[in-house]
Amino acid sequence: MTVTYTARVANARFGGFSQLLLLWRGSIYKLLWRELLCFLGLYMALSAAYRFVLTQEQKRYFEKLVIYCDQYASLIPVSFVLGFYVTLVVHRWWNQYLCMPMPDPLMCVVVGTVHGRDERGRLYRRTLMRYAGLSAVLILRSVSTAVFKRFPTIDHVVEAGFMTREERKKFENLNSSYNKYWVPCIWFSNLAAQARREGRIRDNGALKLLLEELTVFRGKCGMLFHYDWISVPLVYTQVVTIAVYSYFLACLIGRQFLDPAQGYKDHDLDLFVPIFTLLQFFFYAGWLKVAEQLINPFGEDDDDFETNFLIDRNFQVSMLAVDEMYDDLVMLEKDLYWDAAEARAPYTAATAFLMQQPSFQGSTFDITLAKEDMQFQRPDGVDAPLVEAHGDFLQRLLPVGAGMAPGGLLGRRLSLLRRKNSCVSETSTTASCACAGAPDGLAPECGCGDPLLDLGLRETEPEPSTGPEPLTLAPAPAPAPAPGPPAEPFTVVPMPGSRGPAPPWLPSPIGEEEESLS
Repeated sequence: MTVTYTARVANARFGGFSQLLLLWRGSIYKLLWRELLCFLGLYMALSAAYRFVLTQEQKRYFEKLVIYCDQYASLIPVSFVLGFYVTLVVHRWWNQYLCMPMPDPLMCVVVGTVHGRDERGRLYRRTLMRYAGLSAVLILRSVSTAVFKRFPTIDHVVEAGFMTREERKKFENLNSSYNKYWVPCIWFSNLAAQARREGRIRDNGALKLLLEELTVFRGKCGMLFHYDWISVPLVYTQVVTIAVYSYFLACLIGRQFLDPAQGYKDHDLDLFVPIFTLLQFFFYAGWLKVAEQLINPFGEDDDDFETNFLIDRNFQVSMLAVDEMYDDLVMLEKDLYWDAAEARAPYTAATAFLMQQPSFQGSTFDITLAKEDMQFQRPDGVDAPLVEAHGDFLQRLLPVGAGMAPGGLLGRRLSLLRRKNSCVSETSTTASCACAGAPDGLAPECGCGDPLLDLGLRETEPEPSTGPEPLTLAPAPAPAPAPGPPAEPFTVVPMPGSRGPAPPWLPSPIGEEEESLS
């Protein structure tokens, strides 16, 4: 069963992880004690042979060998190779857990889309979820040794109630040499289509949602199969194992304590137990054992996934959801905060201090600025309102060329834009012109009611050109109308009155303006 210690480290405190060091189940001591005793036994045997068995000449040769192994053992990149390998294995281990087929989303869709309180409706819902559970059992018994020991044959799956005898005949009569964990998903799809034809699933949208959730469930089953099939490349595992083992084989000789009387460098102390070498073995070999345990989490180690527990939980929960809880609703009633303007749940005495803490609004809400730093700066020192400098800002953005001359197309468009922006009224639109309220015919020069001027399309007085005028092609003469009956007269519909000047942020109809300017 998975070793869970989350509650022990819920709060950080002094020596928080130290209380975990005495746990045995799932610990590094349980994984590594055999290798550690083997390494220590070999080291002590070599040390005893050097001290009590070898002759003086053999001792001098052994001392040279010790110095050589200690000098070149550091060339083995143990930390580099082992670190990348363990990172890869841990990432793969967590992704495999995320691929465990959980039926919770699927059962919620089944209970909401497959309707019917009669026995047949109940049969539909239970059978659909049983097919999903059967698919999960078939794939888990293919990748997990614990599940395979529980269901070694299809007969055990039938006896457990995941499959009927008729379904077993169809399953075994299907000629395929590949893993057939996907077959119950096909049965699920066919049964869902039949429920749609019978009206148990009321529309195609609900059927689509149901099959989409089934596809996600089936995809997770497929990923478990692929994780079991495609392992970490064998060469990588071999390189890491050889690097660790060869390094500590060299340490068995290179970390021996030599006779201080011989005057070798860094051999001034003579001990029997290499404490720091044992610690180094504990860390590196323990790192390798971590990767060995996590590379296949579907075994029977202490920290492997509880696949049998998940099978039991998923089967029971899915059947409860689609059967006993179908259409099971309590009477609607007003909640406790029905008339409250600001709903807030109460706090206990242990958490009352949280009520005094202000809510987080954003990291910039604590920034303070001086009053002079909060004043808007007008461009180029102009005292006019910021809106009036809109045209100058556009002129700085546009490229300088022949078209930007006052007589050019872009120059005239900017002139119109300035004129239109200058007509923005500071009061209501009815008082924006001097002719407002004057009788007809008394303000002939005013163009506030002219729709062309209102849109900024008519230019009454073009500015004098300082550069060459752009070449304009004369339009071809219109063809003469074909002889025929005279056209019916049409009525000219007057344009509506002035709507007031357009705001400066309203884009001008560029296409129509270009036509009028050309």
